Amino acid sequence: MKVVLQRVTEAQVVVKNELKGQIGVGYLILVGFTREDDQDVVKWMADKITSLRVFNDEDGKKNRSLDDVGGSVLVVSQFTLYGDTRKGRRPSFLNALGGAEARVLYDHFIECLCDLLTVERVATGEFGAMMDVSIENQGPFTLVLER
Repeated sequence: MKVVLQRVTEAQVVVKNELKGQIGVGYLILVGFTREDDQDVVKWMADKITSLRVFNDEDGKKNRSLDDVGGSVLVVSQFTLYGDTRKGRRPSFLNALGGAEARVLYDHFIECLCDLLTVERVATGEFGAMMDVSIENQGPFTLVLER
């Protein structure tokens, strides 16, 4: 499982000119899966993300978590995170998990985040759709998490 996490002041995702998800302060989470991933890995990642301390405290140190700042998450499925560009001119997606199997893990990831944050603080895009994602990255601050 691979996640690209961006700390944002706002983010939104639009599908076919329809707003699907929108948040203020929090994380934009791009998430992709491989065949080795399972529900335990997904649960671990959700816990890791919600407990990260990457927001500044009053001294400017990264000591605050998502809960500490009342933040939200916007989760976007990102099959292309596992694109392999080492050979040729086109990425290979042999390591990426797609279709129904990835959808199960994606849905479980959303459920885990909702359990940890409450459903009101979790927004999503549309699994497998072509999406327009807009963000205001704060920092910029971006992490890549893998398990």
